Order: sequence, then structure tokens, then C-alpha cells
Amino acid sequence: MEQRKVAFIGAGNMTRSIVAGLVASGYEPNQIIATNRREEKLTALKQDYGVQVTTDNIAAAQQADVVVMAVKPQLMEEVAQPLQAVDFSNKLVISIAAGINVERMQQMFACDLNLIRVMPNTPSLVGEGMSGLFASNVTPEADKQFAGDLMQAVGKVCWVEQESGINDVIAAAGSAPAYFFLFMEAIQQQAIASGFDADAARLLVQQTALGAATMVAANPDTDLATLRQQVTSKGGTTAEAVRTFEESDIRGIVAKAMQAAVARAEEMEKLF
Repeated sequence: MEQRKVAFIGAGNMTRSIVAGLVASGYEPNQIIATNRREEKLTALKQDYGVQVTTDNIAAAQQADVVVMAVKPQLMEEVAQPLQAVDFSNKLVISIAAGINVERMQQMFACDLNLIRVMPNTPSLVGEGMSGLFASNVTPEADKQFAGDLMQAVGKVCWVEQESGINDVIAAAGSAPAYFFLFMEAIQQQAIASGFDADAARLLVQQTALGAATMVAANPDTDLATLRQQVTSKGGTTAEAVRTFEESDIRGIVAKAMQAAVARAEEMEKLF
């Protein structure tokens, strides 16, 4: 991976996970600088990964080649306003804030940014993330490559051609871990109702989910329907369970939920 000076504005969990992934992959810690209002988070980053830290956002941005805006959407305008003093003409800006589109980011920074939007998800915290990325047609290919490499330090990446596709990434990946957690929670609750204690029910659910996901990853040329059919013997217990799900319109429920996520993402774009 190309070594550029990267400044992370904000030192929350996502910054920590990306920094950990970068350093583990051989990125030079002295090429990374993180900023935050709270000193304790910066101290932990410096101790654990050897990166530079500061509470001065402007100083960090000025010395960086790449500025990663890793602050909450509701704080973005407040953080961006002082950064208007920085010359961004030769810098790549990466935003991981949901609900703030390219046009709005340009307004907040009062300049034309070379900007790439990234939508990661929480499994990035354990190196198994799925991130969607969007860049305009004028973004240099080298910058797109760098942004992709950056996020591959914590998982897989998927580029979208239209900025609206970021909202679809939110529905299919950004919010989706919660869908799986909800499904797992429901199975665990029923297992407990069947007589298992909480620990045993948790083990049954998490190992089955892990095994199923691993099988999907290990068989990339086998579609999901085929994998499902392979464990669904005609007239068997699995077939009966699947029939029950289908009769309850599980596909329609999932579609409705994902559409609701997209709609909310579109509403959020009007809030900031």
C-alpha cells in the first residue's frame, strides 16, 4: 500500500479499528496522526500503535496528504468550520459520516474538496468490515486506489457509481449487522424457551451464524439459494422451518426494512 501522511480527525472506534488494521498490515505509524478532544483516547492510540496524536485539528490537516473526517454527522459542520483555514487543494479528503453528501461537505469546508465518501459497518472493529465507497469522476485513480486500500485494512470494499448508492450500501451493509443480530437474538430467545440456559443458547446461535457465514465465504461461486437448498431436505425439519418463514413473507419484511433504511438515510441528508 502506498504510504501517505494520513490525519484522522476524530479518534473514535472506527478510527481505532482502521489504525489498527493499517499498522498490522505494515503501514508506518509515523505516517499516521489522530486528533480528538479527549486526551485519553489519543493516549491509548499512541501507546497501542505508536501513531502521532494531537488535539489540534488544523495542524494535523495541514501536514497530512489525506484527511479522514471521522466525526459524527451532527458535529461535522462545527469541526469543518475552523478547517476552512487549511489549503485542501492538494489533499484527499475521506468522509465516513453518514447523511452528509459531497455537495454539503463542500459547503461546510467552503471549497472544492477532492472527496471520497465511505460507509463502513461495525464489523470493521474486528477486521471483518464491509465498506461502500463513492468518488466523483474527477477523483484521480490513485486516490481511489488509496481509499480502497485504506478500508481493506479492516475488511472488504464495494464501489458505487452514483452517490445515492451509498444509501443502498447503508441498507445492505451499514445497518445490516443489526438485522443479523436481531435474527440471532430471536433464535437465542426461543432456544432458552426450549430449555437451554443463556450461555448454551448463545453458543448455539453464534457458532451456527459463524459457520454459515464461513460457508458462504468459502463457496463464492455457489449462490445463496443453492447453499440453502443443500441443507433443506424435502419434507424434513429445515424445510418446515423455511416454509414457515416464507409463509410469513420474510422476503417482503426484509425488503420493507431495507427500503425504510434507505428512506431514513435520505431524510438524514436534509438534517445536516
